Amino acid sequence: MSKSSSLSSDKTLRRQPQQQRGKQRVEKILIAAAEVFAEAGFAAATIQQIADRANTAVGSIYQFFPDKLAIFNALFVEHLRLTECIEADFFAQKIDRPLDRGISEYIDAYAIYFEEPIPRCVVVQYYLQPIGGMETMMTDLPNLQSISYKRHANFYRQRNPNLSEAKSELLSEVAHNIVQGLVPNTLRRDEKYRQAIYAEIKDVLYGYLNPHIGDHLLPVSNQLMMCPDCQSDRIAKNGRQQGKQRYICRGCGRQFLDRYTQRGYPLEVRQRCLDLHAQGIGFREIERQTGVDCNTVINWVKSLELKSVEIEA
Repeated sequence: MSKSSSLSSDKTLRRQPQQQRGKQRVEKILIAAAEVFAEAGFAAATIQQIADRANTAVGSIYQFFPDKLAIFNALFVEHLRLTECIEADFFAQKIDRPLDRGISEYIDAYAIYFEEPIPRCVVVQYYLQPIGGMETMMTDLPNLQSISYKRHANFYRQRNPNLSEAKSELLSEVAHNIVQGLVPNTLRRDEKYRQAIYAEIKDVLYGYLNPHIGDHLLPVSNQLMMCPDCQSDRIAKNGRQQGKQRYICRGCGRQFLDRYTQRGYPLEVRQRCLDLHAQGIGFREIERQTGVDCNTVINWVKSLELKSVEIEA
């Protein structure tokens, strides 16, 4: 994502570190800056404080960054790169995993990520304490957000092919804003509060998205197969039987088919056979007319007669 952003490194770094030692120094400076910005705020933070935290000289920082704004924008670039990794990992997962599990894993990934100093600093500073001058260096950010919305919208349409493009993009934008609206303030509170908010976000997203992309709307070929005994989703294909896919549960060992044909004759066929018998037609003739084995018809008649006797008694 950062490759297409206006926040490219040539606008934040005075010079690119060529050696591994230089790259490690820049990384150390960025982490130190994130911690200082988070503690003191961007306006109050100084280059000297960042240098002290990074255990380096002020001149070493100026070798790479012209000012604090350049440092913060470098942090933003790194934030975009890391969030792209989270997004890529999410979309690499199976499309048919249960919606509640997918939402939970998605939010948990970000919850862990935001415990790190760089994303915590960037999100809190950008959303709650805007920095003057940033807007001129982030002209491409709306386009990046639009790309993210469309990616999630496409994911929604894969889960529900009947979902329109316009509706899926609206769902995606609202879901994003739910997260972006709650997370920044959450990061300034204690861990217990953060975990409570993350749990609420999961519930809100599931309630909002389930009617549109819930498991019941998955295409038949993508619906998650569950074991009928232990309800495990650890299912593997196990050959075919009479044209139907057979599965085996890796949890309990139960073997089953993807679908079952209803056994027995429809009620209307049974009633027709009984009506023909009541008209005095023989069992063999009923078999020829209906295709139902005469022995089956005999059993139906006996069963009916037995019920009649029980009722009279």
